[in-house]
Amino acid sequence: MTRADIVCTDVSKQFGDLETVETVTLTFAAGKTTALVGPSGCGKSTLLRMIAGLEVPTCGSIRIGMHTPQELAKRGTLAMAFQDPSLLPWRTVRGNIALGAMLARKPANGVDDLIRLVGLDGFADHRPAELSGGMRQRVAIARALVSRPEVLLLDEPFAAVDAITRARLNAELPALWRDTTTVLVTHAVIESVLLADRVIVLSQRPARIVADIAIVLDGPRNEAMTRTTPFKNLCDEVLTALEDAT
Repeated sequence: MTRADIVCTDVSKQFGDLETVETVTLTFAAGKTTALVGPSGCGKSTLLRMIAGLEVPTCGSIRIGMHTPQELAKRGTLAMAFQDPSLLPWRTVRGNIALGAMLARKPANGVDDLIRLVGLDGFADHRPAELSGGMRQRVAIARALVSRPEVLLLDEPFAAVDAITRARLNAELPALWRDTTTVLVTHAVIESVLLADRVIVLSQRPARIVADIAIVLDGPRNEAMTRTTPFKNLCDEVLTALEDAT
């Protein structure tokens, strides 16, 4: 399958009388990383779940190329890492990661490489109950990446990870999803600017688009980049939009 844009057209979502997303029209460019930021509870994760096909829009439509999200999920070309790792307690670290490939009906290649990349050397045969919350989250990230999906959806993937590991993952993991159509939900402004090609700022619930910021930076995206003036200026732009959003 050729990578395709994710096109949201007049998408709204209500749960009973509660409206969480209001008339969002947005195209996520194929092969690029887009970050969604906004106030807590604004509807970011709900929008992500609709893109994943886990929630159905009350109004509007979501298409990925010629397909619905549900069709892509069935084809094994869409993967998501949730805030809750949702690991199978009877499977080891290796087994939980390999499950991502099995569900996508793809060979489980590179599992041990991913284990090393997310910093879980020595824990491949451990079960989730033996891991910290941050370690379980790293397993979930590796599980989403192992199938090499066309569309990758990440909901606060590093929230439970310690600061040092988070910085390392921010530096090393994006190489694995380069050229993948990636949507990242995060509260961390620095992380959004460091990882994304574009940052969408959403308003208080119900979520509406208040800013669409292109992230154009010269040089490698790394820790040193975060100390440059252009990087800080972009962070300030996102922060200003967030202040307007509240």
